[in-house]
Amino acid sequence: FVSLFHQMASPAPAPAPFCPKRILVTGGAGFIGSHLCKRLVNEGHDVICLDNLFTGDKLNIAELLTRPNFEFIRHDIVDPIKLEVDQIYNLACPASPPHYQYNPIKTMQTSVLGIMNMLELARHLNCPILQASTSEVYGDALVHPQRENYWGNVNCAGIRSCYDEGKRAAETLLFDYNRMYKTKVRVVRIFNTYGPNMHPYDGRVVSNFIRQALNNEPITIFGSGDQTRSFQFVDDLVEGMVRMMNNTNDFIGPVNLGNPGEFTIKQLAEMVIRMTGSQSQLVYRELPGDDPCRRRPDNSLAREKLGGWQPVVQLEQGLERTIAYFRSINANLAHYRPPTKNF
Repeated sequence: FVSLFHQMASPAPAPAPFCPKRILVTGGAGFIGSHLCKRLVNEGHDVICLDNLFTGDKLNIAELLTRPNFEFIRHDIVDPIKLEVDQIYNLACPASPPHYQYNPIKTMQTSVLGIMNMLELARHLNCPILQASTSEVYGDALVHPQRENYWGNVNCAGIRSCYDEGKRAAETLLFDYNRMYKTKVRVVRIFNTYGPNMHPYDGRVVSNFIRQALNNEPITIFGSGDQTRSFQFVDDLVEGMVRMMNNTNDFIGPVNLGNPGEFTIKQLAEMVIRMTGSQSQLVYRELPGDDPCRRRPDNSLAREKLGGWQPVVQLEQGLERTIAYFRSINANLAHYRPPTKNF
């Protein structure tokens, strides 16, 4: 009885002490990478941000440059690099069609040679590596919503192929490294994401619409505007990525990270006009080749494997924060250069 009493009265075990890690984030000066870097720095980790600044911008990480646990290295992952780290997040690759199509061979090199260099580093260090893959691996999907076991409908000879097939090849390399060398890989497939730190000239639909609306310029819609997308706020994505990296059940993916709310492009444009009080009018242009008609994630696997992860920021909430950011930089757009002439 006394023994049982002592068992019942014993205090709960103390939580494990925080152990800061040294973490490499490639593409860390980009839109998503900068948010990930900020999250990891604020958690107390030592973060190395590596970026060639092709589409990234040091303005995104300006507030981190004075932090003692943050370091920036200008480097292209197509070239090998030797570092000592505990984790690698690979986000390096232009993600907007106008910019990844500017030099499609370079885009493919970044996806394939770049991930091979990062995989070799991870293998050498015996550390986990998380790959920022994309919903573009599903192509113009014939299955809706898209689940991870869907193999996709991708044109391997189209203008988007450098990105779509590059990311598919990167996934192949990750899983082959896992099978051959037991490399600790993690693969997340990211659906359309938006939020502060988007480059005003990155060519993606949310940033285009907000910048045009704030300046009362015509809002450009490609195609009829009836094609759909699912828009995920960046904070939700970063939470999913961190959970995926640190999952303890050896889950390597792939796993979808996206917001299942589905909106037409025209609905998004009308929402932005209303929320900005803009006088902009809609103008329609020809739809680019291979542009997907519908895109929405099935998040059931993420909920199961990542501690119930699901996006919590609704589109209008996220747009309010994104519009506020664009208002704050709108008077200084001259400080931002279009990454390529394709903008």
